[in-house]
Amino acid sequence: MNRQIRRVAVVVLVAFMALLAAPLYWQVLAADRLANDSRNTRVLIKEYSIERGPIVLANNFEVARSVRSTRRGDPLEFVREYPQGPRYGMVTGFYSLVFGRTLAEQEFNSFLLGRAPEQFGQNVTDLLTARETPGGTLVLTLDRATQAAAEGALGGRKGAVVALDPRTGAVLAMTTFPRYNPNQLSSHNPEEIRRNWERLINDEDGPLLNRAAGALYPPGSTFKVVTAAAALENGTSMSDELPSPDVYDVPQTSADIRNFGGSSCGGGGTLTLTEALRISCNTTFAALGVELGSEKLAAEAEKFGFNQPSPYQLPAATSSIPEEQDVPATAQSAIGQRDVRVSPLQMATVAATIANGGRRMGPFVAQRVVSDKGSVVKRFEGEDFGQVIPEQVAGDLRDMMRQVVESGTGVNARIPGLEVAGKTGTAQHAQGRNPHAWFIGFTGSGDRQIAVAVVVEEGGDVGSEITGGRTAAPIARDVMRAYMGGG
Repeated sequence: MNRQIRRVAVVVLVAFMALLAAPLYWQVLAADRLANDSRNTRVLIKEYSIERGPIVLANNFEVARSVRSTRRGDPLEFVREYPQGPRYGMVTGFYSLVFGRTLAEQEFNSFLLGRAPEQFGQNVTDLLTARETPGGTLVLTLDRATQAAAEGALGGRKGAVVALDPRTGAVLAMTTFPRYNPNQLSSHNPEEIRRNWERLINDEDGPLLNRAAGALYPPGSTFKVVTAAAALENGTSMSDELPSPDVYDVPQTSADIRNFGGSSCGGGGTLTLTEALRISCNTTFAALGVELGSEKLAAEAEKFGFNQPSPYQLPAATSSIPEEQDVPATAQSAIGQRDVRVSPLQMATVAATIANGGRRMGPFVAQRVVSDKGSVVKRFEGEDFGQVIPEQVAGDLRDMMRQVVESGTGVNARIPGLEVAGKTGTAQHAQGRNPHAWFIGFTGSGDRQIAVAVVVEEGGDVGSEITGGRTAAPIARDVMRAYMGGG
């Protein structure tokens, strides 16, 4: 009898402890996580009584703002608006009653609500003076003219454009197509929001995907600048004569590598490293990759940020290259194929690092938070990764990339009066589909510098390596020209 009583007592005790543990977990241990979960509708409703701070560009140009609701009987005091429609949606994200927050609206939520620790002093003062506390203003790094040029130049072609300031890592432009209008998800009409959401998530073109930071592609021949950097760091010079056969007999496989469209590089003899990059010779760079080996090739890529989480402030995909590959895979990776995968943001960082003399700066898009009284609450800047490649190597790469634009595959990126450096790419990705068209490049004058990456999905020609220059280079040219003041 006593044994049965003890068993019942143990069961009751365990049940009692479970009852105590549940509220302890949800109300104490998980409280912060739940409060910051963008799906927590109850928290969102409470937030709608606060005048959320705007998101702006230079000169206080608003790209997101909160206004008082004019809807009759609306229990929510403020509604979020995006005055520029879809233009900045891949940075601002959306602020939705039904689906929560994304991108900058999520990452900087506490500042926009005025609840960040840095805003504590202001909140105490406002409490003592019975003043209503609005949220902070988030100032972005995006340049208005450059963003408009990127959107206009990309047009209705599926792909992405990213532009960076090489010296700081500041994002000057970021656009993708197709895209969405965050206003469609930010109203106070839940039924309408859900209809718009269903339409967006069921769209096979993926308008909610930020292709600039979150999509991964084979980089094609734009990756040859990384292979060239590895070669330069391992004893090859710009003027060294390298084999350039019409067909490279790849060891350990019968799958040989040819130049795009079966073309010949310099008559099948030899080329300097400079010339091989200028005309984008596959066979030369495949052989270089094999000579370097997969470990050195991957190590060079990692200096530019491959195989590491992106330091970008908002969600971004990790660009990658396998560290250990067999010889055939290494040959293909050296020309940006096989298992190499990159985001346009990553390739813009590659271009920016070369433009910055080999010093790599992490990309960032939010530069500061300002109070409603005009004081700076918080400053942000890109992470400085230091001198990742020697300055001499970066200088050699700049010189070679200038020749690509001056007389090679990237002539369509030329801008009168400016020195433009770049590299084209045509990346195969699926049997029977047109390749992706790529261009990365940079230019500068005085205190203005810009590095750009462009990808146009399936924008290349199956039979021609120069289609990266034909399709993507003019987009990059227009973006660079807009930032440099050429309209």
